[in-house]
Amino acid sequence: MIESFILWLLAILVAPFFSAIILKVKAFFGGKKGPPLLINYFTLIKLLKKGSVYSTSTTFLFKLGPMVSLGAILTALMFLPIAGYRPLFSFAGDVIFILYLLGLGRFLTIAAAMDTASPFEGMGAAREAYFPIICEASLFMVLVLFYLLTEKLQLAAYFGGGQPRALWQAAGSPLLFVVIAFFIVLLTENSRVPVDDPATHLELTMIHEVMVLDHSGPDLGLIELGSFCKLFFYASMIATLIVPVDPGQPALGMGLYLAALLVVYIAVGVTESVMARYRMDQVPKFVLTSFALAFFATVITLEFVR
Repeated sequence: MIESFILWLLAILVAPFFSAIILKVKAFFGGKKGPPLLINYFTLIKLLKKGSVYSTSTTFLFKLGPMVSLGAILTALMFLPIAGYRPLFSFAGDVIFILYLLGLGRFLTIAAAMDTASPFEGMGAAREAYFPIICEASLFMVLVLFYLLTEKLQLAAYFGGGQPRALWQAAGSPLLFVVIAFFIVLLTENSRVPVDDPATHLELTMIHEVMVLDHSGPDLGLIELGSFCKLFFYASMIATLIVPVDPGQPALGMGLYLAALLVVYIAVGVTESVMARYRMDQVPKFVLTSFALAFFATVITLEFVR
């Protein structure tokens, strides 16, 4: 239990560092030096030292949004087997609980954006409510596949110990579709290119960033930390799938896990460097690709199992 708690704390601490790797990769493609790898820590400290400014049109929901969204993703991390180790908490059906927990964090973020009475934030909230619906369909389709292979609705049964290796042995190459589907969901859920551009300053083209325009100081710091942890949550699942950890060799397993995690973050940076952001009417088609890949993987696996 102590080991799992330490890994959970380390995951929260290193999440901003790994997110800075994306900035370094994008700077490399742009022929620039880029910010230091500790830039996100400097930003969080700066925000936490400042005071918050609240509009007269906001209510308690505006203050509640950042705290609930951060609490939701930190709780979800407690159920995630990091580097194959046992998570802090695990119970039958916890995957459903985690998906709805993340949905609760998104709901409060949307509610906080609507609470400002800003038309721009309302526009971003509408987009944030629309695109993740498709992601949830993709995740539930992946959940169907994993349940068929393991007969369990438990995150530890998919990513803990030697379970990823067992999934590859049972499903085979169709699991590659699941990895790609997870990557598309990662880009969508974390508002990355080509779905959204976290570096843009045009409100009409924003999704997530336009929802937090009125947040400042510690509230914005909580939102930023939550976004780093959420990206780490999805990246960790992909890393565990692409490089299954051997539970019998903890040191080697941790090294492979960190290397795979680095590859996932570099892949996000490369994607943002070589691709342009899609038009809003093209984004649903891109996100639906993840559902199609997960659906094909499930159908093919059903044929093999039968």
